[in-house]
Amino acid sequence: MRVWLPALAALLAAGCFNEPEPAYRKVPAGARVYLQDKGLSAAPELDAATVDYVNLDRNALTNIDALAKLEGVKWLRLNDNRLAELPDLKALVRLRRIYLKNNRFATVPETLRDLPSLTDIDLSGNPLAGVPEWLAKKQGLKNLSFSRTRITRLPEDLSAWKTLQSLQLGELSLDAAEMRRIREALPEVAIVF
Repeated sequence: MRVWLPALAALLAAGCFNEPEPAYRKVPAGARVYLQDKGLSAAPELDAATVDYVNLDRNALTNIDALAKLEGVKWLRLNDNRLAELPDLKALVRLRRIYLKNNRFATVPETLRDLPSLTDIDLSGNPLAGVPEWLAKKQGLKNLSFSRTRITRLPEDLSAWKTLQSLQLGELSLDAAEMRRIREALPEVAIVF
């Protein structure tokens, strides 16, 4: 019965029962920055060469100029701050997702226009009154959220948004005709009114 013990010990020593290294352990040190709930009013200076994810949710941010240098960043979480504008972000050519929920944006930040990799934008809970034509023509978007804003109508031409996966329009004052027009223009998109 104890014959198997040396064989089992040899297998354990060889690492045969070790699980593959989890993905989070392969992330370089400093690539993910978690600074939510810190009471920050300005974004800190970060290592532009290594950072790919920044979470600054639930702070008191009014200035994120330091983030405009993060060429490798792919994901910015800036929800629940005091942001009313964004700096020039054209250097963020790898940025895919930007979450700006519950801030003070009265208009969609123009700097988002020229970000070639951008797929997800969340502007929910901002005092936005409209969606600019340039955003309705932006190619490559997958997920957009404008819930709980002041938007009452989307741009006429929504053809560039046919590749969206989701469009969040919850708690808007859209009339029935506008909702019908949006559904007809984007029949394959998951739309939440």
